[in-house]
Amino acid sequence: MTNSPANFFSQTAADIFYFPQLRRGIFAVWRRNFLFFRYTLTATLAWIFLEPILYVVAFGYGLGHFIAHINGMSYVQFVAPAMMATSGMFVAYLEGTYGTFMKLTRQNTYSTIILTPVSSDEVAVAEILWCASKAAIGVVAVAIVLVAFGVLPVGNVLPALGVLFLLCWVFAALGVWLACMSTSFEWFIYFQSGLIIPMSLFCGTFFPISRLPHSVYTLVLLLPLTHAMQSVRMFLAGEFHAQFFINIMYLVFLGVVFTNLAAARLRRRLIL
Repeated sequence: MTNSPANFFSQTAADIFYFPQLRRGIFAVWRRNFLFFRYTLTATLAWIFLEPILYVVAFGYGLGHFIAHINGMSYVQFVAPAMMATSGMFVAYLEGTYGTFMKLTRQNTYSTIILTPVSSDEVAVAEILWCASKAAIGVVAVAIVLVAFGVLPVGNVLPALGVLFLLCWVFAALGVWLACMSTSFEWFIYFQSGLIIPMSLFCGTFFPISRLPHSVYTLVLLLPLTHAMQSVRMFLAGEFHAQFFINIMYLVFLGVVFTNLAAARLRRRLIL
């Protein structure tokens, strides 16, 4: 990590405009991760289907019994988008941080890969794509459970999955960037406790953000999960507002920024 805070911020500002070169090596690295993932596929799928079932039972038959309706829908329907969005956020972040750091420092996976005709830019983008893909698998599993329980109509879920994949990309890129700056696994706990978990609670997941104090409400509007939640709820409610374009543009902006930061930082970590 950079010793001087001033140097760190100046370098980070420059890294925002470092656009990685995109080549076909990205898909080779992604395929390598997928082939390795197949060995744990059965256990992973068992859990990602079981977890949303527990949430549906808890919110539908538990807490939902005491809360009649929110914004004209049942409580389990209100939190259904949160189940999908937070699942994607957590998996993308955890895979991007812990998974990337393990390959970078313990397994030396990336050091071996760049000995081939694959650049560090391709490795960075491939890792982000893989983390987002793995998170998206969990999101789809949650969606299948929600549709099977009759909580959400299948026709409205499909377009919402595109927004959620974009959300997964944002947190995957954030995770990879943090992993490239970290010196230990413990470093990720601070961001998980100070950023990821608070977002899962206050970004319109379990209650409308309009109930928050004005100062907190303004802060919440800066967080990516809020914009994803607003867009997904539009699709699931069968409604569409111009706010959707603002939400998507904000997520795309964050996705590009974090991808550039991750690619620049990984390049310096591996090569310079």
